[in-house]
Amino acid sequence: MSITAERKSELIGEFATNKGDTGSPEVQVSILTERIKNLTEHFKTHAKDNHSRRGLLKMVSQRRRLLDYVKARDVARYQDLIKRLGIRR
Repeated sequence: MSITAERKSELIGEFATNKGDTGSPEVQVSILTERIKNLTEHFKTHAKDNHSRRGLLKMVSQRRRLLDYVKARDVARYQDLIKRLGIRR
């Protein structure tokens, strides 16, 4: 269900705004998106896993808050981020 360390470092490298960046909203949103995708796949086979569903809803909410933050700061950055991640809004 969780992402591997290699995949996480790939996402950090792809979405980092500068070298050594692990905490920018872009990086956080990309990692949350990957975890959300993995959990969505998990629910296709485990439909009654309500404990994990609560975690999924928390992740979606956290991602939404981060995206709202980016949108308030810089709309072009926000548009680029959702385009690169392929999430609809």
